[in-house]
Amino acid sequence: MKKLASALLAFSVAGVGLVAVPTATAAESTGGHRTPPGYTPPPIEWGTCASKAMVAAKAECGLLTVPLDYANPNGTKIKIGVSRIKHKTADSAAQGIMLVNPGGPGGSGLNLARLGGFVPNKAGDPYDWIGFDPRGVGTSQPKLTCDGDYFGYNRPDYVPNSRQSNIVWMNKAAGYANACAKAGGELLDHMKTTDWVQDMESIRKAFGAKQINYYGFSYGTYLGQVYATMYPERVRRMVWDGVVNAKRVWYDANLDQDVAFDRNMSIFFDWVAKHDATYHLGTDGAKIRQLWFNMLEQTRKAPFAGKIGPDEWTDAFLSAGYYVYGWEDTAAALVAAVKGDYGPVVAAYDDANGAGPGSDNTYAVYNAVQCTDVQWPTSWHKWEVDNWRVHQQAPFETWANARYNMPCLYWPAKAAKKAVKVKDKGVPPILMIAETNDGATPYSGALQTRATFRKSVLIEGVGGTTHSGSLSGVACTDNRIADYLLTGKLDPRVKGKNRSDVQCDPVPAPDPAPTAAKSGSTGGSTRSGMSRDLRESLENAQAAL
Repeated sequence: MKKLASALLAFSVAGVGLVAVPTATAAESTGGHRTPPGYTPPPIEWGTCASKAMVAAKAECGLLTVPLDYANPNGTKIKIGVSRIKHKTADSAAQGIMLVNPGGPGGSGLNLARLGGFVPNKAGDPYDWIGFDPRGVGTSQPKLTCDGDYFGYNRPDYVPNSRQSNIVWMNKAAGYANACAKAGGELLDHMKTTDWVQDMESIRKAFGAKQINYYGFSYGTYLGQVYATMYPERVRRMVWDGVVNAKRVWYDANLDQDVAFDRNMSIFFDWVAKHDATYHLGTDGAKIRQLWFNMLEQTRKAPFAGKIGPDEWTDAFLSAGYYVYGWEDTAAALVAAVKGDYGPVVAAYDDANGAGPGSDNTYAVYNAVQCTDVQWPTSWHKWEVDNWRVHQQAPFETWANARYNMPCLYWPAKAAKKAVKVKDKGVPPILMIAETNDGATPYSGALQTRATFRKSVLIEGVGGTTHSGSLSGVACTDNRIADYLLTGKLDPRVKGKNRSDVQCDPVPAPDPAPTAAKSGSTGGSTRSGMSRDLRESLENAQAAL
């Protein structure tokens, strides 16, 4: 999807961290995709983490050496950034390693070793929590970055209102793909989800664990599905929050998002109308939505503050379609813009996208994975027909999303002909979480995944619009996660295909009234949810999907 995380300064991956050694045997086929021959990684050399929060949490960080190509395990090597926070129980009560992925694909997961500290009832304590930066991401070597100025200002309108703007976007997307070809080199041929799964296997082996536990958010739920398909005997417990529909990856999934985000923006505008006493934009959500679109048209004639054109205007508000977190700031930015103060909108856009060398790390990796997991349509005509069709129903984000994914038309690495066919043979019970109106991973995907994994149990945040919002302090959801992690206990699975098994309150929308209580209470949860910095880290990672 649209919003990008800011990243640290990076270097081009070409020629960095790749060490060639002799070739080996080919892989054998499993589950429709390739499973590597044996590879045993060397021990991880642990050291101090760069993050102060990680140091305070007594985390350790290091690098894991893995093959660039698992079909050639003795060949070129790369390194994966890994972190851990050891279990806090007695060794006799420990329950193994818990890998965590924040989503993206392309989000850094190193800081998520801290996640166990935010599970209620000390249910995270028996686990060694393992964060990792997937190949090409963050502290991993090499780190993929192609063009840090790709999301600069003065871009052509997302909506192709002229033939010329379409040509500019095609040249722009092709240029980005070409830049990644130069920067990424042979890494781009080994960036599929199946490669990431094999890296997870190497992490398991590095810890000497018979099985893994796993907590995946957003795209991380797809990573979990593929791991469970390829290595079912290695799965102990898994939590999937914000569930990807494996049957829709990735072209169709993005079209599904467009409709869901458009609906969520209307829900957001209705919330603004409900709080007219604070925002003074009127009590009719549909009229506030139209106000937003009227201002979008104004940006096409004269960019606000000289640089907020239609693209930037759209991007600055997209987070409201992902989460209820930050709705107050987004509404305040709209109010300020109505009054002629565009500073908050500029800040929102800059915060979402970043600029300069290395800032496109998440986006580069997003493309590297999604463009090669399965072949995207190679005909621009099909893209045009499909996106114009969806745009008529969902004009808020459709063309923005299409432009975001356009490098897949020109991606320089070979894509798989078919996506992995996920299956549940030999997979133990899985806990899944989804809100009814999730925009990034529409709820239909959670239902489809529940049908595929027949021992799974789905918790629904009824009526909610927040993506991957577990451990936010909603007792009904978070305490069930705790029970599952402590004991493996799940609620009974309910008969029927198109339904959830447990219904909980969603992550609550904020109350912006000055007199509102700010305790964060959500109905008796044993704790208030994960820290703000960790939640923001998750949001930045997930916003690529």
